[in-house]
Amino acid sequence: MGTPDPLRSSEKQQSRGGRRRPRRSAAARRSFSATWKALDELAASGARVSIRVDDLDTGETVIVGDDHETLPVAGLGIVPLLIETAAAFEEGRLDPLEIIDREQLPAVAVSGVWQHLKAPALPLADLAVLASGAGDALAANALLGRVGLDAVHTRLESLGLEKTALLDGFRNERGPDDAPHVALGTAREFAALFSSLVNSQAVSPAVSAQVSEWLSLNVDLTLVASATGLDPFAHEDDAHGLLFVNKTGRGDGIRAEAGVLAGPRAGVSYALLVAFDDLSIAHRLRVHDAFRTLGVELMEYVY
Repeated sequence: MGTPDPLRSSEKQQSRGGRRRPRRSAAARRSFSATWKALDELAASGARVSIRVDDLDTGETVIVGDDHETLPVAGLGIVPLLIETAAAFEEGRLDPLEIIDREQLPAVAVSGVWQHLKAPALPLADLAVLASGAGDALAANALLGRVGLDAVHTRLESLGLEKTALLDGFRNERGPDDAPHVALGTAREFAALFSSLVNSQAVSPAVSAQVSEWLSLNVDLTLVASATGLDPFAHEDDAHGLLFVNKTGRGDGIRAEAGVLAGPRAGVSYALLVAFDDLSIAHRLRVHDAFRTLGVELMEYVY
C-alpha cells in the first residue's frame, strides 16, 4: 500500500518479499492516508487485507483495496444466518418463541455467555440476541440447527452474494472432515450487505429492521468501533447523533468487521477483513491498530 501516489507503477504495488499489496481506486488515494499506511504495513508483514468503504448518500466508493478477495470472516459470517432467521420469523416458518434446549446441542466454548447461564433453554428470538449482541457461538449454532445451512445458502443467492458463504457452525476443534472455517466472504459484499440492511433492502423492510436491531446490540466495539466513543452496552440511541451498527469476526489469524457508521456530515458502510499469522501479541496488536486507525478516519469522514 504505502503513501498514496497516483503515478506509482504496477511494479511498485508489490510489497517487500514479493507480496502483493491490495490495489485501490483513485478515489481512495485522495484520503485515508493513515489507514493506507497501517494496512500497507500489514500487507508487508504477510497479511492478506481486503477493505471497502462506500458513502451511503452518494453511493461513491470512498476507499477500496482488494475488496473482491475471499477471506475467512469467522463470526461475521452469522449475519446471513440472522437475515434468514428474521425472514423465517416474518414468514411464519419459525416461531420466535420456540424453546431450544441447550443440552441437545454439542458443547462449544469458543465464545459467548449462554454456556455460563443457569437457564438451560431459551427461545429462538433470545438466541438471535445472544448471537448478534454477544457473539455467542452456542446460540448461533442453535439458530443454524433450526434454520439449516441450505436455507442460508439459498438466502445468500437471493441477496446476490456470490462470494459469501456460511460453511459450518462453531466448533471447539476442527477436524479433517470439518469445514476449514465458519464462513468466508469479501469486503465488497459485506459492505453492500450492511448498506442494504440500513436502507431496508435486505429481504424486506421488516427483516432489515429486525436484523439491524439485533446487530445494534453488539458489544464488541474494540476494533473499528473503538474510535466512536460509544458505550459498548448501550449505543442504540447516541446523544451525539451517531448511528452505528456492526458485527465482528475473530479467530486464530482472523479479524473481520463490517458495519454502518453515520453522523451529521455523512454515512458509510464499511468492511475490513484481515487474515494474518497470529505468531505473537505484537502481530495481533498491529492488526487491531489498523482497524482502529480506520475507525478514526471514518469518524472524521462522517462527523
